[in-house]
Amino acid sequence: MILIVSKDLPSYFMDFFFFPSFFCHLPLMISLLCFYCRLVILFTDELGHISHWRAIIAGSLAGMVATVVTYPTDVIKTRLIVQNRLEPSYEGILHAFYKIYHQEGLLALYRGLTPAVLGAVPFSMGSFFVYINLDKIWREPIVCFTPLQNFINGCVAAGVAQTLSFPFETVKRKMQAQSPWLPHCGTVDVHFTGMADCFRQTMKNKGVLGLWSGLTPSLLKIVPYFGVMFTTFEFCKRVCLYRNGYIESPLSYKLTPGVDQSLLPQELRELKRLRRENFEPRKSALEN
Repeated sequence: MILIVSKDLPSYFMDFFFFPSFFCHLPLMISLLCFYCRLVILFTDELGHISHWRAIIAGSLAGMVATVVTYPTDVIKTRLIVQNRLEPSYEGILHAFYKIYHQEGLLALYRGLTPAVLGAVPFSMGSFFVYINLDKIWREPIVCFTPLQNFINGCVAAGVAQTLSFPFETVKRKMQAQSPWLPHCGTVDVHFTGMADCFRQTMKNKGVLGLWSGLTPSLLKIVPYFGVMFTTFEFCKRVCLYRNGYIESPLSYKLTPGVDQSLLPQELRELKRLRRENFEPRKSALEN
């Protein structure tokens, strides 16, 4: 696909690249982290511990659920990108959603869902597995990592996970873009009838490495993206722990002395309130 560079490129970039990407990735990341946190609670034992494999399974399930929930936004983003800029088929996000639904039906918004869900498994497993095992490389506990270490960890985890899952990403994009209502069937380079046929036709025409075609620009986008995401997530977690009284500062994981770390935030606040009431000096009758 060739983009025509003109004086209105900034507005075109915002309308057809930034907003669709933001519209897609924001709910995906929010739902991914929310589902992951909920699943971690379900997989945690009575002592509050969770094994690495259970954490990896939780990450995989969270990735699959988040993909299914937010998938229509991903289809819309792909359609807005591959359409002809000179004669656009869609005027924006809402128009694309309306037109795809009325022309091709509801299932068109979930075209390519199967490779997306299958690809979410190696991506989520790879990213969380690498991320939670990097403490062995740094030779220090994960709670002692600096923001720079968290950024590097996120980048490495995303790079490994994206490389493992990229064949499914390639097939998913081709299935999303293919449409009889778009010029040249969505400008896809191979024609197919389903997921398995798309794999077969891609390897037949492009070779096995054709499944990894476009990996480099994808890594340039997703590696720093996940680095910033993991760094921000860890910092926000520290801020929450600090505001609830578990650690002394949001800049470190140094535990607050005398605080039972097994207590829930509301239990900790209630304990602090009772302590203040018990140790607060009472006014004497003479002062009254």
